Parts: sequence; structure tokens; C-alpha cells
Amino acid sequence: MNLGKNSIKNKKEMKRKEMKRILTVIVYIMISVFLIGTFISISCVGKVDKDVNEEKIRVVVSILPQAEFVERVGGDKVEVPVMVIVPPGASPHTYEPTPGQLEEISKAEIYAKVGSGIEFELAWMDKIIKMNEEMLVVDCARGVKFIAARYKYGEAVVYYEYNESDKAQSDLKGIDPHIWLSPANAKVMVENIYEGLIEIDPQSKEYYKKNLESYLSELDKVDDEIIQTFSGKKNKKIIVFHPTWAYFAKDYGIEQIPIEEGGKEPTAEGIRNSINQAKEYNLKVIFASPEFSTQSAKAIANEIDGEVVLVSPLEKNYVENIRKVARAFAGAME
Repeated sequence: MNLGKNSIKNKKEMKRKEMKRILTVIVYIMISVFLIGTFISISCVGKVDKDVNEEKIRVVVSILPQAEFVERVGGDKVEVPVMVIVPPGASPHTYEPTPGQLEEISKAEIYAKVGSGIEFELAWMDKIIKMNEEMLVVDCARGVKFIAARYKYGEAVVYYEYNESDKAQSDLKGIDPHIWLSPANAKVMVENIYEGLIEIDPQSKEYYKKNLESYLSELDKVDDEIIQTFSGKKNKKIIVFHPTWAYFAKDYGIEQIPIEEGGKEPTAEGIRNSINQAKEYNLKVIFASPEFSTQSAKAIANEIDGEVVLVSPLEKNYVENIRKVARAFAGAME
């Protein structure tokens, strides 16, 4: 009798152990399936992100304001942030790209150059093109009317305009390269970028067109604001260390009086002339850029009991920066 009971008990124990083993196997299988599924999902997400990113257009630009132009027109069709060769705080007159930047250029589909004869591009553009001969080069200056501003102490600024044929003949020498600092020119540059994007990605033309029109409207608005900002100002003169603002000044009827010319520090005579002009026109603000030395600007400001105000021509947030600069200039005309 006891043997029978023990046999039944042993069978139940064996059955229980077998069920436990089966449940363990099932749980193990479920965990394995879950982990494998999770790994596959993560891998797929990573691959999707990579594929989506690879589909975006790689655009390289020379200066920061162009990055805003590309990002506003390109939207989510371009790789963001747009690669900028001349970094914040550096000058496009003297900058040399790093080997890492040249390597990135070799992977780009579009290079949007300023195209106005800025020294960085004159020195490096041919080498950049050789790095990636398949890359589309967009000339942002196409259609812009170039100017050369002539300054002489005691005389008004004289502007000389160049057309497209002059551009070729002059080889851009003597032309003021800072074309982007005029909102009107910025509109032309943005339209050239739009043309480049639809050449690479024609199926997204309507998308780019909508973005273009929205940004052009914003540039028109800031242009109107700047006109109002200078409305009623009689003494529309500013003293600047580097003559960056010729296009801006021409558009809004301002006379820009530079301290230095040709990228060289002013001579003692040049500083004396700047002091005399500041006193003659009752100007108390010397405008300088963070990309240049402010030593001479400060020396002149001390002599006229004035101050140095920094305004950058190279901020990425183009619309807000150009608005801020206009207010600073107008404030110095009070």
C-alpha cells in the first residue's frame, strides 16, 4: 500500500518537475524572443534614421548667414546644421579651412559660395571644387549688382556699380565682397540657393518654393522696418573700423566712414583723420566687428569721449542680426 502511494507521489513529483522545466523553457523562449525583437527594432530604427539622414541634401556654405538661407529654404530636406566653413569669430578675409572640413566637403552635394570675391573663396574655391568635382557649386552672387566704395577724408563716399560683364573683367578685384549685408541682396542669394536645391531635388520644387516665398516675405518685412528705423534721421553717418557695411549703407542712404582700408591697421594720420571726422560730424560711437581688433577703435573713442559698439556682419541669425545692427546705427545718429 505504501509502495503504491510512494509510486503515485513520485509520479506527481516527476510531473511537477516536468511542468516546471517546460514552463522554464517557455519563459526562456519568450524572453529570448522579446530581446531579439527589441534588438531588431533598435537596429531598424537606427537604420531608418541613418537612411533618412542620408536622403537629406548635404550643403556646405562659406559663411554663417548663408546657413540660415539654406536651412530656411531647404527645411527638412537638407542636412542640419548646414556645414559652415568660416566658423564664428573667424574672418572670411583670412580663414583657411582645416583638413577635416575639406574631407566633409568631399561628401557634399552642393557648395553655396558667396561669389563676391571674398578672399577665402578667391584663395580656396578652385581647391574646394577639385575635392569634389561632382558637387554642384551655387554662385549666390549671381544677379547681384556689385559696388566698389571709394573713401577719401573730407569727401563723400563714391559708389561704383558693376554689372555681370564687369564682374568677369575685373576678376572681382576692388569690389566690396560683403553683399549679404543688404536685405535686397540677401533675397537674390536666397533665390540662387533655391535654384540649386531644385536642380539637385526637382521633385521637391513646390516644397522649396513655399519655403522660399515665406523667407523672402520675412526679408521684405525687415527691409521695411529698417527704412522706418532710419526715417527722419538727418545725420546719417557712421564711423566703422572695417568698411563692411557699404551695401547696407547704400541701400539706406547712410555714409559709412571707415577707420581702416584694405585690411590694414590705420596709420597715425588715418587715426587723426578719423578723430577729426568724428568731431566734425558730432559722432560718439565707433562701430567695430568682433572678427577684428578693436584697439584703434578704442583709441579713437577715447579721444572723442565716445564708445565702441560691436556689430557682427557674420551672425547666423541673419534677419534678427540685420535688424539689431540697424537699430544700433540709428541709435548713434540721435
